[in-house]
Amino acid sequence: MFIRDNDSNSASKTDKGDALPTAVTAPPSRFAFSVVWVIPLVAALIGAWLAWKAISERGPVITLIFMSAEGLEPGKTPIKYRDVEVGKVADVALSEDRTSVIVTAQMRDGTEDWLVKDTRFWIVRPRVVAGNISGLSTLLSGSYIGLDVGSSTERKYKFRGLDVPPILTSDLQGRRFALKGEDLGSLDVGSPIYFRHIAVGKVLGFEMDPAGTGVTIQVFVETPYDRFVTADTRFWHASGLDLTLDANGVKIDTESLMSIMLGGIAFAMPAGDGKVEPATENTAFTLYANRSAAFAPPKTERRAMVLYFDETIRGLSVGAPLDFRGLPAGEVTGIRGEWDTQNHRFRIAVDIGLSWGGMIRNQKRELITTTREAVERQLSRMVEKGLRAQLRTGNLISGQLYVALDFFPSAPSARLDWTRDPPEFPTMPGTLQSLSDSAEHIVKKLDKLPLDEIAADLRKTMASLNQTLKSVERLTSNLDRELMPEMKTTIIDARRTLTEAQKTLATDGPLQHDARDALNEVSRAAQSLRVMLDYLERHPESLLMGKEKQP
Repeated sequence: MFIRDNDSNSASKTDKGDALPTAVTAPPSRFAFSVVWVIPLVAALIGAWLAWKAISERGPVITLIFMSAEGLEPGKTPIKYRDVEVGKVADVALSEDRTSVIVTAQMRDGTEDWLVKDTRFWIVRPRVVAGNISGLSTLLSGSYIGLDVGSSTERKYKFRGLDVPPILTSDLQGRRFALKGEDLGSLDVGSPIYFRHIAVGKVLGFEMDPAGTGVTIQVFVETPYDRFVTADTRFWHASGLDLTLDANGVKIDTESLMSIMLGGIAFAMPAGDGKVEPATENTAFTLYANRSAAFAPPKTERRAMVLYFDETIRGLSVGAPLDFRGLPAGEVTGIRGEWDTQNHRFRIAVDIGLSWGGMIRNQKRELITTTREAVERQLSRMVEKGLRAQLRTGNLISGQLYVALDFFPSAPSARLDWTRDPPEFPTMPGTLQSLSDSAEHIVKKLDKLPLDEIAADLRKTMASLNQTLKSVERLTSNLDRELMPEMKTTIIDARRTLTEAQKTLATDGPLQHDARDALNEVSRAAQSLRVMLDYLERHPESLLMGKEKQP
């Protein structure tokens, strides 16, 4: 700013006449304010507010340990929970021993309560595990870190990330169970579990028993299907295509197309079970090889017995069914050869597990006899009535045999010796053996026949029959040569006689005319006789005195 000096101007005018005044620079004011400073001030205030907001919304810093940092980028890779971003990767570095990757992540404010002991982190990327395809959305958006909040109360800020996404998350309701089987089969983590062909759960994991005799499989059944798992529920392998070719025929059993490719587990309750309480969490069940084994009669109802056969058992195998008129009655448990020292012969011993559950039940499906002694007495009575075991062909294609129990009224008498261990159950020869024995018996009878003498007599009979046929042939020739002309003449004469008879018996023939005249004469004679009889009836004395003369 410039300030005009009146005294100086007056002096200048005096000295120089009409000359212009000289400008003098004035010192700036200490309290002067320019509009130019408004913009930097507003920018500074906005920056301070943003910084305060970032600091105030800043959550805890956590450390994640992964085996690989594939797809992770500092400052870009987010941490998501239910597809909502709750944090971001701040730094990625190798561990000191270079065996893992240490990821430093900045969480948002309000997530500190989620950081507990059982919280889990994993990297979400495209995966194909046990037939499950996940993480396809990351093909375009890039990988991110998934989060599953735990339920523990113990705080934790350093976590080891999972190599694969968890099968179950904390928000999925259901119950876990343990299955004990002989082997894993084609199962894997994530394999489905079926109930009535509906996928209701998954396999969580598995481990081998310490003794190496089997495996224990952890499974999860979702709500509301977990209520169908009771204390009597049966689990079995539904892996792939279950093809069975045995004495019962060809059976194909599978749950779904997915189970054919990836395997699975199925479960069901025995038929007839009423409403029972669901099994508790972590209840252990037996995992059977197939459905038939799962619903086979319990071993506790079976009685070990032995069968002896003198015939071939080719086609009979361990596990072959034992039935009583079509009802399941056990199975074959062993096959071996034995030398009978008493009779000096070799025979086949077949061990069976006889289940009387399907044989000794009443109309209410209850066992008639429950004690061991009562069952033995009942079986002894049935054997006395002719109950026997017999080998039969169950499959003509494969030649598989099975053991059938049936009554044979004509069977030789036998009894059960319960003092032996195991007791011997009486048998009958199989159908093929019976046919073979019958054929052998017929052959023996044929051997006893005098076939040579029969053949000689047959030759004589054939020669005599040949002579007879020749005689018949000669007789036929004579008939054709001698008898046939005479018969022709006789037939012509008979035809001529019939023609004359027809003419005689004609309506206008002489015979008919003479017959009518004769009948007229007979009629007149009969009339005269009637008149005479009437006169004698009136005058019987005329027989002695004669007819009275009329005047």
